[in-house]
Amino acid sequence: MDYNTWFAERLTQLRMEKGVSARDMSLSLGQSESYINKIENRRTLPSMSGFFYICEYLEVAPQDFFDPNTVSPGKTAEIKQKIGCLSRDKADHILQLIQDLTE
Repeated sequence: MDYNTWFAERLTQLRMEKGVSARDMSLSLGQSESYINKIENRRTLPSMSGFFYICEYLEVAPQDFFDPNTVSPGKTAEIKQKIGCLSRDKADHILQLIQDLTE
């Protein structure tokens, strides 16, 4: 597996899901306007602290960034937070709906 390519594609996917341009994301992170573009085009990788800032910006836990089975980690986190506030009966109902949708 080419991890540089995978990382770049995952970053692009999550950035697009958030609906922000690479330039705007770069500037929001306090970087040059080409920072995210360079990562997405596999010319560089972020530092560890840069990666954590990227995750924070995308509202994605670092472990979810690397989980290929979590297609939409931002939405998954939001759903988990909302379900945590439900009664057991309502949570069971939501679980049944999810099972029906994923079969």
